[in-house]
Amino acid sequence: MDDDDQIARATRAKRGSPFLNTEQAAAYLKISGLLLRRMRRLGTGPVFRRHCRYIQYHIDDLDAWSREHSARGISK
Repeated sequence: MDDDDQIARATRAKRGSPFLNTEQAAAYLKISGLLLRRMRRLGTGPVFRRHCRYIQYHIDDLDAWSREHSARGISK
C-alpha cells in the first residue's frame, strides 16, 4: 500500500474514529511502520493503546508526541 493511500485512510479514520492502527499512524507521522514499531518497542515513540490484540494510536497522542519532538526543541 502506498503512502498516499495510507494517509487517505488515516484521514478517513480521523473523521470517523480517533484511533489509528500502526500503519495509519506511521503514515500520519510520515515515518515508516517499521520505525514506529521499533520506537514502540524501545519506548521512545508515541503513546499507544492495546485494544485486545490490536495496537492503536489516538490522534491526539500522535499530535502531542510530534509537538514534543519538533526541531525547535532540539538544542545544537
